Amino acid sequence: MDSSQRVRAILSFVQAADAGSFAAAARVLGVSSAAVSKNVAGLEQALGVRLMNRTTRTLSLTAEGAAFLQKARIALDALDTAVDEVAAQRVGPRGRVRISTSAAFGRQQLMPALPSLLSRHPGLCVEIDFDDRVVDLVRDGYDLGIRGGSIADSTLVSRPICRLNMALVASPSYLAERGIPGSPQDLERHRLITRRFLGGQVSPWHFRSNDGSITTFDTAHIATLTLSAPETLVQAAVDGMGVAQVGVHHAWAHLVSGALKVVLHRQHAPGSYELVMHYPHRALVAPRVRATLEHLLEAFVRDETLHVPLEALEAHVA
Repeated sequence: MDSSQRVRAILSFVQAADAGSFAAAARVLGVSSAAVSKNVAGLEQALGVRLMNRTTRTLSLTAEGAAFLQKARIALDALDTAVDEVAAQRVGPRGRVRISTSAAFGRQQLMPALPSLLSRHPGLCVEIDFDDRVVDLVRDGYDLGIRGGSIADSTLVSRPICRLNMALVASPSYLAERGIPGSPQDLERHRLITRRFLGGQVSPWHFRSNDGSITTFDTAHIATLTLSAPETLVQAAVDGMGVAQVGVHHAWAHLVSGALKVVLHRQHAPGSYELVMHYPHRALVAPRVRATLEHLLEAFVRDETLHVPLEALEAHVA
């Protein structure tokens, strides 16, 4: 198999794996289904292993096929990036960049950074999905993802944006009516607003004990209000509905305005969460993706709400 045949065969294999059938791959590639099947069979013969199991209805990857698919994607991405690199030197970064982010962060932090990005790189087109579920960047075709927490997937590269400090907040009117809690135990006499993640887990509240250990306060069965979107917890607290644990960056404007107050600041453990931007681990990063990545990281560094020190909360304690 010469080099040109090898490239056609690899393209056929990758497209068939993505599309789930030779016929669907053929439509994308503009060739016949028989040609795709022949290309994949030739690739298997050249490699000496079966890459796909075929039935009359489905295709499934063998273990060798799955491993080869991962390597083939890297090789094809490198070829695409090499072409993009040359083009970018002449006309600047061009093309579509797909981003996945949470709804709250997307509206509050990402959207304000887009005008300057598109002004700086007019050849870019940006597509954003505001989705709080965890997505598979490679499978779902995203170039960048912005998520909180720790990213365990070793196929992804992560660039830190900021720490995600948490705080307990309530409105002055609520605290005037129900009193200011002086200890975590006092929360049992308060209306609590808690967050349930899309996977079903309720966000725990953590507190520091006198001996330095961390204890967990389970709100799952005593919360008055349970919500899934983090920005709605902030709004519910502003509306006087109870005590909520929220990200400082979501609540900061309301703390500055006085619409919210911090409670149990010294006892509450702010967590060790981190907000990151991550992208598939590729041999080369396309210029359109690199330009978007670097611009957004610069914009997020300048966003003061993402970098509020915990000491600054002292001025807003009830």
